Amino acid sequence: MVLLSFDIEEFDMPFEYQKTIAFEDQISISVQGTTKILDLLKKHGMKATFFSTVVFARNAPHLIQRIIDEGHELASHGFYHSEFKTAHLLESRLLLEELSGKRVAGYRMPRMMPVDEIEIQKAGYRYNSSINPTWLPGRYNNRHISRTWFFQEGVIQLPASVSPITRFPLFWLSFHHLPLWFYKHLLYRTYQKDGYLNIYFHPWEFIDLSDQSRFGFPGYVSKNTGAAMEDRMDRLMGWIVRKGYQTGTIANFIDQQITASAIPEC
Repeated sequence: MVLLSFDIEEFDMPFEYQKTIAFEDQISISVQGTTKILDLLKKHGMKATFFSTVVFARNAPHLIQRIIDEGHELASHGFYHSEFKTAHLLESRLLLEELSGKRVAGYRMPRMMPVDEIEIQKAGYRYNSSINPTWLPGRYNNRHISRTWFFQEGVIQLPASVSPITRFPLFWLSFHHLPLWFYKHLLYRTYQKDGYLNIYFHPWEFIDLSDQSRFGFPGYVSKNTGAAMEDRMDRLMGWIVRKGYQTGTIANFIDQQITASAIPEC
């Protein structure tokens, strides 16, 4: 199964590059990008998982409703995107459930940072997808962690997909820089080895971020954003459909693994 997921959040990334951005613009940019994502998923008949912060969900209730109405999964991306307290794990789940009327089964820590697995279990989540099992200077040092899903502290851990052997990350940044044919080749090899893919993106990637005076992003962040990203994602989704790969939400996938492995539900 191909698991597409999108981290929908207040777009606060410019702060990392010493730029200011109004809260209204943070929400507007993520709303525009999320709308484009939902339109593409609808075009290709695909389902996905949306990890949302409470802040974004509260400011874009129409999109949360559309996510639910179109059969996608809503999961937690915390309360705020740039502030974390342990209490936010439970608070974000309960508030997102209240907003959506649906059970929230999964969690992903902003920026894929480490999170206490015991606290994840205590907050009532079935799965955690906060691990990028690769090495990236200054960001990830997780080559010792399983590439594929595993069970820990009463919760299923679902790392982001990386290629076999080399553990080349297949995350959003790779998608922007690799030739599309080569990115698809790595997806194919990983799918053949693991039997599934877990790849993630963000709505702000679908907005042109090349204005350095506004956003402050270096070229390696802004490359292939906006219309180029929309086109590449359109072609990627079309390729997934033509390959005949099953797609679905992470919760669906977890249900299958629990059934197949006879793991008690969390």
